[in-house]
Amino acid sequence: MAQRTVTILSDDLDGKEGKDITTVTFGFDGSTYDIDLSKKNRVALEKALSPYIDAARKVPSAPRRSAKKSTPRVTSDDRAWLRSNGFPDVKDRGRLPSAAIEALRNR
Repeated sequence: MAQRTVTILSDDLDGKEGKDITTVTFGFDGSTYDIDLSKKNRVALEKALSPYIDAARKVPSAPRRSAKKSTPRVTSDDRAWLRSNGFPDVKDRGRLPSAAIEALRNR
C-alpha cells in the first residue's frame, strides 16, 4: 500500500491557497517570525516595512550554538580514573554512560 502526503500552503493573512505562497522570515524587537504569504501580501509587507528597513542598520546574525555539550576526548587514563571512582563497568573502548561523562567534566 502506498501513502501519499499532500502539503497545501495557505496565506497566513487571508487564508487563500496557492502556488505563489512563500515563507517570509523577519525580526522585530529581538524575536524572529515566520509568516506564509502570497506574492500580493509579501509585496504589501515589503512596502510597509520599506521606510524602516531603509533607515535601519543591518545586524549580523549570531552563529547558532548547539544546546548539546560536546563529548570530551576520553583517554585510557580517564577510563582508569572512572573505574577507580565509582564506574567499575567502564570498558576500554566504546561509549561512556552520560553519568561517567559528567563525572569527567566535574573532576
